[in-house]
Amino acid sequence: QVQLVESGGGSVQAGGSLRLSCKASGSILSFAVMGWYRQVPGKERERVATITTDGGMARYWRDQVTGRFTISRDIVNRKVDLQMTALEQEDTAVYYCMGLSRQDQIWGQGTQVTVSS
Repeated sequence: QVQLVESGGGSVQAGGSLRLSCKASGSILSFAVMGWYRQVPGKERERVATITTDGGMARYWRDQVTGRFTISRDIVNRKVDLQMTALEQEDTAVYYCMGLSRQDQIWGQGTQVTVSS
């Protein structure tokens, strides 16, 4: 089973940028879709952005991130990145990478993003 490992989280001031990376242990083409979700304590995990691994079609699921976040995939290097700019305090959350295939849905362990004022 392909495993996913996130990196790139950290603390940043509002208005700053971070780039999250999700590295797969095998080919990302084993997934039809990959994406990024986020979760804050006491709330449900929410879908942020997804991308098809084959065609690279991106979709953003939160109005608040449209125009600020960009998802991309790199088949050769087996990763999916989330470039986050103009970060806001409301973006503070644990960010999870997700891979969806016909058989399964795989999650990474999560990476914390903290945005301070």
